[in-house]
Amino acid sequence: MSKPQLSSGDIEKWLEAETNSILPPVQTEAKLLRDEMNTAIQSEIEISKMLLDNSTKEIERRNMRVYNRARALSKLAHLFLERLKKISVPELVSYANLSKFAQDTEKVFMVADIDIKNWFPRVSPFFIMDRRKFLTVHEKAKLTLASFNEFLTKEYVKTKTLEETFGLVNELRAQEKQKEDLELQLATMKRERAPFEQKITELEMRISELKSHGPINQLKILESEAEALGNELRHVLRHLQKPFLKIQAQAYQGSGSGLTQDELKKLGEYLEKPLEALAKEDIGFPKLKETLGKIHRWIKEDKIKLKPDKARKAEQTIEEILNRDFLKEIHWKSVDVVTRKTELLSSGKMNETLRELSLLEDQLEQAKSRKTNAETHEAVIERALVDVQERIRNQKHVIEKNVYNSLGKKIQIL
Repeated sequence: MSKPQLSSGDIEKWLEAETNSILPPVQTEAKLLRDEMNTAIQSEIEISKMLLDNSTKEIERRNMRVYNRARALSKLAHLFLERLKKISVPELVSYANLSKFAQDTEKVFMVADIDIKNWFPRVSPFFIMDRRKFLTVHEKAKLTLASFNEFLTKEYVKTKTLEETFGLVNELRAQEKQKEDLELQLATMKRERAPFEQKITELEMRISELKSHGPINQLKILESEAEALGNELRHVLRHLQKPFLKIQAQAYQGSGSGLTQDELKKLGEYLEKPLEALAKEDIGFPKLKETLGKIHRWIKEDKIKLKPDKARKAEQTIEEILNRDFLKEIHWKSVDVVTRKTELLSSGKMNETLRELSLLEDQLEQAKSRKTNAETHEAVIERALVDVQERIRNQKHVIEKNVYNSLGKKIQIL
């Protein structure tokens, strides 16, 4: 026999039909016993008020024979009332609610029994009738509680699982509603994120166009040309690197380099940015030649301590530069490329392009930030959705198990 397949919307009606002869009669009896227990508590409240009223009257009479005992009884009545009024009678009848109600009442009665045992002898021999009336009501309330507990533990407990199952069904519907809300939120977030992604794509394309065309691309070409020319110049001057560094070190150490401050500055420029340094030279690069002339003489005089091979190569390079205009073409090219780069950087078109590029990059950063925020929110919703889906699966499994254990019937909740 195939097991019934029920939706969360149908399961409650199905359960009501299946448990109509089991659960409602028990719950009806539970309501009656709850009301009886409440009546017993109210009777104990009223009799406690009677103790309080009568003891207060004796206190006011100032009869010293009764005064101290009246004060003790008044205090005791106050305690009875305070505890009894804290007992909460549940409006909704359920095994869990009534069990708590019974437990709370039992605790109050147990404490009252201790107080009666400790305090009533101290009140004796006065208020005999009042004490008897209270004890009669109290013992009757205890009997009512005993009957109430017996019903809970022997009868109501049998339907506990079924009753809890109805609660689980309500929770399941609430979880499924939460799941629908989360799915709707997630779909909304994805729709809101789509314009950011489109905006990012458009901005990246526009930025790419600006960088690959116009003055920025021209600048890249010039920088590439300058880098190649700079590498060529470094290769030409490679054998002068060591003597340049030694002269610079001597100047820093204070032992004297033989060069003026301007010449030392120029020497530093040739070490750090040789292309730019050469481009600043006049035709024939006289400053470099003057400096190289001094260095050539010092090498020959062995004032710059170099290994023979390095000294020979440095002298050879200096002679080629001084006597054969070895750097003439590179000088012309360096002046040309640096000039074009400077003009391009200072042009109105470049300034306009850079402003537009900066604006677009700011907009891109904002769009990416908003997209990231949306994705973060989506991730939170997705995690919550996974959690609620897991709770729904678990609740369905528990309901199916409870139905089988209580009714012996297998069902499947879709």
